[in-house]
Amino acid sequence: MTEIKKYNNFRATMAIAKASLRSILRSPSAVIFTLAFPLIFIVVFANLGGGMKVDVGQTKTTDTTNVIYRALKQSQIIRFVTNQSEAEMTKNLGEGTLDAVIDIKKQAAPTMPVDMTVRYSKASAQKGAILKSLLSNILYTAQSRQIAMYQQLSGIKIPKAVDLKEEVVSGREFKYIDFILPGQLGFSLLSTGVFGTAFVFLSLRQTLVIKRFFATPVKRYSIILGEMLARIVFSLFGAVVIVTIGHFVFHFTLINGVSTLLTMLALSFIGLIVFMGFGFVVSSIAKNESTIPPLSNIITLPQFLLSGTFFSTSVFPKWLQPLANILPLTHLNNAMRRVAFEGASLAGCTHELLILFIWGICVYAVAIKLFKWE
Repeated sequence: MTEIKKYNNFRATMAIAKASLRSILRSPSAVIFTLAFPLIFIVVFANLGGGMKVDVGQTKTTDTTNVIYRALKQSQIIRFVTNQSEAEMTKNLGEGTLDAVIDIKKQAAPTMPVDMTVRYSKASAQKGAILKSLLSNILYTAQSRQIAMYQQLSGIKIPKAVDLKEEVVSGREFKYIDFILPGQLGFSLLSTGVFGTAFVFLSLRQTLVIKRFFATPVKRYSIILGEMLARIVFSLFGAVVIVTIGHFVFHFTLINGVSTLLTMLALSFIGLIVFMGFGFVVSSIAKNESTIPPLSNIITLPQFLLSGTFFSTSVFPKWLQPLANILPLTHLNNAMRRVAFEGASLAGCTHELLILFIWGICVYAVAIKLFKWE
C-alpha cells in the first residue's frame, strides 16, 4: 500500500513566486518602472543640482523691519525658514539641510551699527557662498548710504553701518543626490506595488487562472503570498541596484555603509507591503485592464508630486503641506533620508513607521472587503 504524501503548500507558494518572478523579469514595463525611470531621474537631477534657493533660518530675535532683512527678503534666491526652534536650526545647519542662520538685532540708536550674526553651514558651502556674496552687496550699499549721510559733517568719524559676525558650522555636505535618490527609490516601490499588483491579479482573475488553482490543493493565501514574494524580491533587487549606482557613481551618502543599506532595504520592504495593498484595491475595482492606469494614477500621481520625490515639501504653500504630510510616500521618503544621511535606525523612525502601519491597516481592510476571487 503506497503512502500518500501530504501536500506541501510552502512548495506551492515558492513555485508560484518563482513563476511570477520569471514573468516580471520578462516584462519590459516592470523593468522600466522599477529600474530605468528612477535611474534616469537620478542622472538628470544629480547633474542639475538643487537649484539656487538658499534656505536661511531666521531667529526669533531677528528685527524684520531692518533694511538689511528687507533687502534679503526681496531677493529671489533667499528663502527664510521661520518655523524652527534654535535647536532645530543648529541641528539642520550641521546636517546641511539648512544653509545658514541669520540674527539681526534691533538697532539701539540711529548712530549705532546694526548688530548682525550669520552662521553658515560647512555642509552647504556653495549655498553659503551665494548668501555671503549677496550680503556683501547689501552691506556695501548700506555703508555707502552711511558715508553719504556723514560726508557733509567734517571731523566726524563715519561709523560702520553693520557690525557683522560670521561663523561656519562644520558638518557633512548634504548633496542633492542625498535628497533625490530616496525619493526615486520610493517612486520605484510605489509604481511596482500599485501597477504591478493591480495588473497581475486582474489578469489572473480574467484568465480564470485563480479558478483553476481552486481545483488544486493550493491554498488561497499561497497564491497571494507567491505573487507578493516575487514582487518583493524583484523590488528589493532594484533597490540594491539604485542605491549602489547612486553611491558609487554619484556619491550618495550611506553614513554607516552596508548596515545603512540593509536598513533602507527593510524600509523598502515595509513600504512595498503598504503599496501592494493599494494594488489589491485597484485590481478589485477595475473592470478591465484599460481602467487600471487611471485608477492607479489617482493613487500614485498625487504622491509622486506631493511627497518630496523631486523637491522638498517645504516649498509648497502652507495650505498644501498638511495634505503632503498625510501621504504614505512622504513618510517613507523622510525615513529613507534620515537613515541614509543621519544614520537613523528603524527605531529612530517610529513616527514614519507608525504612519505607514496605519495606512497599511486601512488599505488592507479595504482590500480584504473588495477583493474578488471569482
